[in-house]
Amino acid sequence: MSLNTTTLTLTLTLTTVYNNKRPLSPSFSLLTDLSSPPQNPTKKQTKTEGASRYSCCSQNRKEILIKQRPSIFLASSTSGSHRFFNLSTENKASMDHYIAGTLIAAVFLLLFVVRRNDSKKPRKVSTTYKTQNDVFRSSVNAGKNGSPTDVIIVGAGVAGAALAHTLGKDGRRVHVIERDVTEPDRIVGELLQPGGYLKLVELGLEDCVEEIDAQQVLGYALFKDGKSTRLSYPLEKFHADVSGRSFHNGRFIQRMREKAASLPNVRLEQGTVTSLLEENGTIKGVQYKTKDGQELRAYAPLTIVCDGCFSNLRRSLCKPKVDVPSCFVGLVLENCQLPFANHGHVILADPSPILFYPISSTEVRSLVDVPGQKVPSISNGEMANYLKTMVAPQVPPELHEAFISAVERGNIRTMPNRSMPADPQPTPGALLMGDAFNMRHPLTGGGMTVALSDIVVLRNLLKPLHDFNDAASLGRYLESFYTLRKPVASTINTLAGALYKVFSSSPDQARKEMRQACFDYLSLGGVFSTGPVALLSGLNPRPLSLVLHFFAVAIYGVGRLLLPFPSPKRMWIGARLISGASGIIFPIIKAEGVRQMFFPATIPAVYRAPPVED
Repeated sequence: MSLNTTTLTLTLTLTTVYNNKRPLSPSFSLLTDLSSPPQNPTKKQTKTEGASRYSCCSQNRKEILIKQRPSIFLASSTSGSHRFFNLSTENKASMDHYIAGTLIAAVFLLLFVVRRNDSKKPRKVSTTYKTQNDVFRSSVNAGKNGSPTDVIIVGAGVAGAALAHTLGKDGRRVHVIERDVTEPDRIVGELLQPGGYLKLVELGLEDCVEEIDAQQVLGYALFKDGKSTRLSYPLEKFHADVSGRSFHNGRFIQRMREKAASLPNVRLEQGTVTSLLEENGTIKGVQYKTKDGQELRAYAPLTIVCDGCFSNLRRSLCKPKVDVPSCFVGLVLENCQLPFANHGHVILADPSPILFYPISSTEVRSLVDVPGQKVPSISNGEMANYLKTMVAPQVPPELHEAFISAVERGNIRTMPNRSMPADPQPTPGALLMGDAFNMRHPLTGGGMTVALSDIVVLRNLLKPLHDFNDAASLGRYLESFYTLRKPVASTINTLAGALYKVFSSSPDQARKEMRQACFDYLSLGGVFSTGPVALLSGLNPRPLSLVLHFFAVAIYGVGRLLLPFPSPKRMWIGARLISGASGIIFPIIKAEGVRQMFFPATIPAVYRAPPVED
């Protein structure tokens, strides 16, 4: 029997005896005889017993015969000693005090044992962080009730706003710090692929594309040298609602911000995060400046950085290798009809592709890709002249007039196209997401699909956890995030980089053949178009399928060269075509990580279980 049980038994026994004056305890013999009335003693008994009121029977039986008054014999089961207490009127008060004192002692003993057992458990270490302007108290082992914030999210763009709503809906207390909470005005992030829309549905955010005049996108139309082909998304197995969506980026983001901020446990604040707060290698929170210029600090067990492609915080959490292969020049065409309604349009122009897609019921976005990091000046008219003389002649006739009008209105904007493979430095207490973590050329419109897919992966990883206070264990566990995201992210990243190089013109004959082979391969229809489009749309993001289709295009191009009669020159161009295709895709795959991309199951981090919580 444990000490707690013994103490409780003793307390109950003494209480019962005190109240009932009846034998009860298994640890002590309490024998009374109240049934026999007192008898008059004989002379013999008087001589033998004298003035004694009690007589003991055989020493072996150790019984008490009560002759005159009720009394209690207390025989210790361990020591065998005997003590007699006569409950006469004179001794009754002292007996009451004895029992009361025993009860009080037993209670104090019980409290001492309970307190001693509790002291063996891990103590909650409380840490107070004080700054000049605010105080946040968090408990290292306390759950959600011990800390004012579970997660800090830096940035409320597509990734940050969607993540805030997702974690808030799961019951996390989220503090979002966004540099500018007004509606953004960007020329990218306006096309959501069907795979991204499915992730939006999975996160419960599909209504964010409603009431913003978003347009359905059902596929792509490809143009080259006056010819065109339509590539439809393989949506036959999906609900009629599933398709791509195109919209004003700012409207979409504001809808997600509003939905996230409507949750009672999500706090959206305007401020500029200037640095991450680090202590012994662990990120504890952020330092930021409010819109009033006040310097504040915020603390949370987990900080997620989603501050976009121009992030100033990524260097402490990853090894950024940013490449800027080109720039987009953006225009808005008004009151015009696209050659293929509800389709994105890709023109294989010289020197690089031109995109058209609807962003509202009356507007069409035009993105002209300009290779390199320098673009013609907008202020002195060089850009307008370039668009009119070099680009406009390659625009489909249906859009030519609207394109010229947009150039003359002068609302021309530029945006550098950045590419950055994910190369994280796992840091306890912090995580990178969105364009701050991983970027690809925006030609294929896959950025939002990757971001939303990453949020689904992270949500599923965090769901089993009640709190994030063990930063070291949480950091090791979340290393699996970087591997689990790879199949989807690396497929879309590789496809974007490879297609941009294939679709761009080149003086090299082998590259020209590859470009033409790609257009003809996609024009074949059937599996030759649905397979690549399923990859592009995020509906079938399988790396192996991507590699197979890419080299199928290269082999198809070689076949075109060798038929009907091969020549040494054509055979040489075919060999260079295969070599050029390898030179395009293999460096991208290497940067993404061959093992993580094709064999993620061999990465030990994938199998890490959630941290065990006390």
